[in-house]
Amino acid sequence: MQDDCLTPNLTVKEALMVSANLKLGKDLTKAQKKVVIEEVMEVLGLIDCKNTLTCSISGGQRKRLSIALELVNNPPVMFFDEPTSGLDSSSCFQCISLLKSLARGGRTVICTIHQPSARIFEMFDYLYMLTEGQCIYKGIVMGLVPFLSSEGLTCPSYHNPADYVMEVACGEHGDFLQKLVVAVNTGKCDSYEQKTPEANIVATITNDIAKETTPLKSSIPKQTLPLPNGINKPNSINANATCTTALLNSSENLPQSDKAARFPISGWQQFWILLKRTAFTTLRDQQLTRMRLVAHFAICCLLGLIYYDIGNDASKVMSNAGCLFFTIMFVTFSAMMPTILTFPLEMSVFVREHLNYWYSIKAYYFAKTVADIPFQLILTICYMMGVYYITSQPMEPIRFCMVLLIAVLTALVSQSLGLLVGAAFNIEGGVFVGPISSIPMVLLSGFFVNLNDLPFYIKWLPYGSYIRYSFEGFLISIYGLNRPNLECNEIFCYYKYPKKFLQQLSMKDDLNTYFIDVAVLSGIFVLLRVCAYFILRLKIFANR
Repeated sequence: MQDDCLTPNLTVKEALMVSANLKLGKDLTKAQKKVVIEEVMEVLGLIDCKNTLTCSISGGQRKRLSIALELVNNPPVMFFDEPTSGLDSSSCFQCISLLKSLARGGRTVICTIHQPSARIFEMFDYLYMLTEGQCIYKGIVMGLVPFLSSEGLTCPSYHNPADYVMEVACGEHGDFLQKLVVAVNTGKCDSYEQKTPEANIVATITNDIAKETTPLKSSIPKQTLPLPNGINKPNSINANATCTTALLNSSENLPQSDKAARFPISGWQQFWILLKRTAFTTLRDQQLTRMRLVAHFAICCLLGLIYYDIGNDASKVMSNAGCLFFTIMFVTFSAMMPTILTFPLEMSVFVREHLNYWYSIKAYYFAKTVADIPFQLILTICYMMGVYYITSQPMEPIRFCMVLLIAVLTALVSQSLGLLVGAAFNIEGGVFVGPISSIPMVLLSGFFVNLNDLPFYIKWLPYGSYIRYSFEGFLISIYGLNRPNLECNEIFCYYKYPKKFLQQLSMKDDLNTYFIDVAVLSGIFVLLRVCAYFILRLKIFANR
């Protein structure tokens, strides 16, 4: 692709190792894969930056790494969308020289190039130029200028032929397009045709109006690279391949039924490799990890200062309920927002890798799901332990476990909602839709309005709010299950009896109700994950 979509927080060598593990399967041992990776890095000039993170390498190195990731399994056909975009003239020349070298190894390379310089244009051998959907030239590059001259279009000697032919295609030198089309259709280009079977590169020169397609043939000397131990030498057709020579057992020798596109390794292997990569990149993303840790610690301390030792005070029951509700809100948004912000950034990498048959949607989605859960669980558990102790909630293991279970389920549901929004929208849309979609759920949670006071025609709405079930589960865990009377330091405390507080909020002091809350939150978690998966599939089909 024109944009270099790379996984951040991996080094060049690690990124290539992931690519090799996903694309080479079990045919090669780990040692042999390392040989292939070293070979690819040497040919593409990535040895010096092999231990550098992909987010820290230069533009030219990113472009070469993008090529290297696909070159690991030595594909017979490679497509490049403007591989020289964003590169200086020296890097452009190196990139095109690399493509010529790859084609000299027996591959077919098809690329589009935006306004090549004269030096780069001369490296091409074959040009197929289109404008308005019609061919206006096909043949060797050296025959372009004579062909145009024969049709009354003389390219100045100081002019770049690539620029000149695009000016012709845009009509800047008169209306010659139909004349050129007729000349091509009558075979006038055939005299400039030259059969050169040594290479198989195709490049496309593009601007906003015209498109020109050019296969390349290389004059770079062929290189023969060492074979990994234990691998047979490839057939003589591809014996002089430039890189990954050992992998040139391409589909030429396979039966027709075996040429169908398929993933190189099983779904379980894909899941395991992607799980390790996702967990590794998450751990290396120190900025986001530290921010999440600091946020949980800071909010825990803030709640401790505001709500210190109120959990058993009958005169501060409403304040304690506010503390519990705020805890639900913090757990909700701390789990939702990072996913909304990070998942769209990973989509470009996922789309590229999936459409290139690295792995399936299921493997990626399950790896993403499983990798995110432990981090969220650890943060939520540590936060709840601190808040529960500082605010002096009932020190009973069963009640704490009940509260913790509700908090964890709330975090998982919120994370799933963030995943759903992140899969469906870009960052700008997700940042708006995520919080806005939570407002009705907060309003119908039972904290701001008594659920029995709702008009009859909207009494069903709270059943769609997962925060309602979280809040109800919290209150039953803290004030339900026949909790003893609370301490009262004043003359009269209306909520000295915990059951009265639950009755005031239209909640039942019933263990079955708590289990219903747990079951509903679990069901919403599964439903949101399934919906996010199908939205991901729809986005992939749209990209196809």
